[in-house]
Amino acid sequence: MNASSSFVSDASSSFVSIGRPVSTVFHYFAYSNGGFRKTHWLGVPILKLPTDLWIYHEIIWKTRPDLIVETGTCKGGSALFFANMFDLMATDGRVITIDITSCPEGYPEHPRIQFITKSSTTPETAALIRSLVRPTDRVMVILDSDHSESHVRNELDLYSPLVSHGCYLVVEDTNVNGHPVYRTHGPGPMEALIDFLASDSGRGFESDVAIVDKFGFTFQPRGWLRRVGRRAAS
Repeated sequence: MNASSSFVSDASSSFVSIGRPVSTVFHYFAYSNGGFRKTHWLGVPILKLPTDLWIYHEIIWKTRPDLIVETGTCKGGSALFFANMFDLMATDGRVITIDITSCPEGYPEHPRIQFITKSSTTPETAALIRSLVRPTDRVMVILDSDHSESHVRNELDLYSPLVSHGCYLVVEDTNVNGHPVYRTHGPGPMEALIDFLASDSGRGFESDVAIVDKFGFTFQPRGWLRRVGRRAAS
């Protein structure tokens, strides 16, 4: 039985009930057939939804960051994607990507990318990243490492101050723990995001609803945050 027919079978059971929004059904389908796990950018695995990659390219073009800080490197596909966006824009943009382990197969080589093998949540790593931010940099931050609530909440405290006015802080995979998929995950990115937005440090950010509504489907519901307040002095 192929993935599509398997989905149809599941859809007739408790997997998807009639009356659920099309976006939710599509969400279940994306997880059930695992297509996003088989997606590549220039031959490098990239665990992203293609429509989310399109959103990323529009955000980068519109906000013109000089630096993208990413937590969660995996195989390096997303870092390469961001570096290639800078290539196409002919800017001096660069990417810093952090992961607690390195890729056994090796990372894609690109002069714009700096790979850092450290835990993203240690004070030493956060201090290192701050030291690499130039005073004139417009900074975008993407959080996509350990998806436990406590880890993401810690990352939000450490890296949200780096985000420049008008730029984005993206909290990836806020869809897990029943939002609407992977109900057995436990508290994760969405719960960390909700707590962050209710805190003093989160008041400088707002969820960009227009992005979520653009395609009607994203792995980051509520997770596309735009900085509307000023960046704290480093």
